[in-house]
Amino acid sequence: MLVLLALAGCGGAKPVVVKETGQSAARWDALSARFLEAAFARDPNFASQQGRHEHDGEIVDLSRVAVEAWDRELHTLRDEVKAARELDDTRAFEREYLLAVIDGYLFSDERARDHIKSPLAHANAIDPTIYLTREYAPLDRRMQAYVRHLRAIPAAIDTMLATLEAPLPRTFVDVGLQVFGGLVPYLRDDAPPLFASVQDAMLQAELRSATAAAVPAVERALAWLQKAPTNDAFAMGPELFREMLWAEERVDTPLEQLRAIAEADLARNRAALERACGELFPGGTLEACAESIKGDKPVEGPVAAAREQVRMLRQFVLAQDLVSIPSQQEARVEEAPPHKRWNQAYIEIPGPYEASLPSTYYIAPPDPKWSAEERRGYLPGRMDLLFITVHEVWPGHFLQFLHANTSPRPLGRVYVGYAFAEGWAHYAEELAWESGLGPQDGRMHVGQLLNALLRDVRFMSAIGLHTEGMTVEQSVKMFETQAYQDHGNALQQARRGTV
Repeated sequence: MLVLLALAGCGGAKPVVVKETGQSAARWDALSARFLEAAFARDPNFASQQGRHEHDGEIVDLSRVAVEAWDRELHTLRDEVKAARELDDTRAFEREYLLAVIDGYLFSDERARDHIKSPLAHANAIDPTIYLTREYAPLDRRMQAYVRHLRAIPAAIDTMLATLEAPLPRTFVDVGLQVFGGLVPYLRDDAPPLFASVQDAMLQAELRSATAAAVPAVERALAWLQKAPTNDAFAMGPELFREMLWAEERVDTPLEQLRAIAEADLARNRAALERACGELFPGGTLEACAESIKGDKPVEGPVAAAREQVRMLRQFVLAQDLVSIPSQQEARVEEAPPHKRWNQAYIEIPGPYEASLPSTYYIAPPDPKWSAEERRGYLPGRMDLLFITVHEVWPGHFLQFLHANTSPRPLGRVYVGYAFAEGWAHYAEELAWESGLGPQDGRMHVGQLLNALLRDVRFMSAIGLHTEGMTVEQSVKMFETQAYQDHGNALQQARRGTV
């Protein structure tokens, strides 16, 4: 309800709501369903993530011709959505919500031009993880879908190389190199053994043949990126940045006010850190305090430690009665696959059309190319990791999506607003601390505050990078000095801010 009221209050007059007729409700529901089917058909990977597997094995066409055709379809659908009338409160809100979803798609294609500028967009299109890690069907059936996917990769790489427009922003290429570089061993070495138990000689031969074609295609993309001309022109600029905020989130708050909000929250959390560190290390520096907490690494490793944290946090949510848990679904913890290590942690949650499948919370190991000191610095400390787990699982993203998947409206189950999803997860970190998570000592509080400062600096860095001329190097420095991040994390975060 809070996000409904917030979104309804943004950007001018509220929609006029009149009493609907049964006929207008049916027309709206049919239009909303038609949009969903069009979105699933357009992007098979998106459909599979949501649990719609009719297009498994297919890869979205990111050629300019295909993107322009999809955008024409979106404009037509947008006109129909905007013209809908005589809707009840729920459907009138859903109309505004769907307009924002469509505007987000159009912004990505027509204004940001991600398919032309971002190697990551093309890498995401060929990501086969769902067939390998989500047990939505028997293994042999997923293997068939995976083989079809592999066979489609060479054409997708041809499209990528014909569509990307050099020079590309250097950070876009850096992320692309990391993702495509990880895909090569993932496809070549990690994936085939997962299907070793399938007793179908013909299918196994097809897997070998498809892998032999897909891996060189990805290596070709990697080689192209290694030689691609680059520049530092990643910034959207103030006008495009404001357009993005409105198109995707219906936020029209002036940029200077957004920056002031971020600065105020940074100051609030820094003051709390000074108090907590002052009690822990009287007379010491904040840097030394942060390093002490971050240096307390889990001896069993972050994945094993996070597994225990997931179990503990679920009991904490129940014991404190923080929020209801609508199902018995689980969140597993695994090491991130090689092609998805450009951010330290993330969670993959099955979509609303899946039947009670577990989610997976992934934690990335450090880049092996870093020095030993950088690799150790990148590993999260125990208290730092605890609040990452709060953010990703209980009571953060995982719990929120369990609730989102119970929405009575299909559109609400499929499209969850980014600001609302991240906002809840950030809020959940402080909520957990204030609700008595673990021993209420300074070390745990510092762990929570280090995560809060990271969010603040992300917010400020995004505005700075895209609207104020901030360089990547300046962003890295801000993460190191204001959020007390190690160099490896700071560099990842700054790159992420540009992408």
